[in-house]
Amino acid sequence: MSRIIRFDHVGVTVQDLEKVTAFFVGLGLELEGRTFWEGEFIDTVTAIPDSRTEIAMLRTPGGGTGVELSSFVRPSSEPGSPAAMANELGLRSLSFEVEDLQGHVDRLATQGYGLVGGIGQYEGVWKMAYVRGPEGIIVALAERVN
Repeated sequence: MSRIIRFDHVGVTVQDLEKVTAFFVGLGLELEGRTFWEGEFIDTVTAIPDSRTEIAMLRTPGGGTGVELSSFVRPSSEPGSPAAMANELGLRSLSFEVEDLQGHVDRLATQGYGLVGGIGQYEGVWKMAYVRGPEGIIVALAERVN
């Protein structure tokens, strides 16, 4: 029987690869590599003929699940919904466990990235907040408090 081996990465298409990459590196992810993809492979996988995309792959320190950021050179990107709320269909957030949730929230606020709502606490075990980052990407930051 076929089986899944591991969860490797989440892909996010962005307009400004530099800005979004810097945002995730600022959160603590490490840039694993950056490259352009074009040709038969990417055309086949995406079903977009004559496409070209630049990709940045980031991972949490020590490996683990990655974040693949891609920015299409051709064809140009299609706009999404940068103000999407949690109840809209589709990928709504990327979640990371952090130390010092309030420190992250404060630092991101100085860079112009604010909370979607507030900092919530779940059963005295977790504190969590949604931060809206560049291009409307929601990042869930969670800190274990117990």
